[in-house]
Amino acid sequence: MQTASHLTVVKKNVSLRETVTLALRAAVVSGEMKPGEVYSAPALGKRFGVSPTPVREAMLDLAKEGLVTSLPNKGFRVTEVSDEDLDEITALRLLIEPPTVYQVTPLIDDAGLARLRGMANAIVDFAVSGDLIQYTEADRAFHIAILEYSGNKRLISLISELRSHTRLLGLAPLAAAGKLRDSALEHVELVDLIAAGKAAEAQELMTMHIGHVRTDWAKH
Repeated sequence: MQTASHLTVVKKNVSLRETVTLALRAAVVSGEMKPGEVYSAPALGKRFGVSPTPVREAMLDLAKEGLVTSLPNKGFRVTEVSDEDLDEITALRLLIEPPTVYQVTPLIDDAGLARLRGMANAIVDFAVSGDLIQYTEADRAFHIAILEYSGNKRLISLISELRSHTRLLGLAPLAAAGKLRDSALEHVELVDLIAAGKAAEAQELMTMHIGHVRTDWAKH
C-alpha cells in the first residue's frame, strides 16, 4: 500500500490554530515533515486549505517546543533528533508508562474502558488507511488518556513533551507494507487486558509497545 500525503485540508473551526498545531506536530513526529527540511507557512497553508497566518502561528508554537527552528524570511526547519535522543526518550517512557498502567488499571471504569476502546479502534482504522498524521495524534491521545487516571499532571506533561520530540520515521514504510495494523492492534489488546483487570500483563504489553519506538517505528 502506498502512503499518500495527509497534509491536507483541515476543518475550519473555532480552534483553527490548535487544529493546525496538532496536525503539524503529528506530521513532524511521524516524519511526514522531514527532519532538516525547510517549510514555508504559505506553502503549508495551501496544503491545509487555510491562510498562512494560522500556520505561521502554529509553527511558532512548535518552535517554542523545539520541534522546528524559525529561519527569518525562509520558513521553518524541522529539528533533527539523534539516535541518542531517541534512546533517552524511550528510556524515560519505559520508566514511567508501564508502571503507571499497572497502577491505574483498577481505576478505569466501564465508561473509561468504552472510551479507550473507541480510541484504540480508531488507531487501527488510521493504520489501515495509512493516515500517519491521524494515527500519530490518535496514538498520543490514547496514551495520555490512560495516564490521566494517575492524576499526576507533571507526569502527563512530561510524557507529552517526550512524545513530541520522538521521531517515528519507520511508520511510513510499515504503512506502505501493510504492517502498521499489527502495531495498532496492540492498543486494542491493551484495553482488553485492562478490562480483564490484568495489570501485570498490561504493564508487560506497554513495555513491549514502547520498545517499538527504537526498533520498528524509528527506522528510516
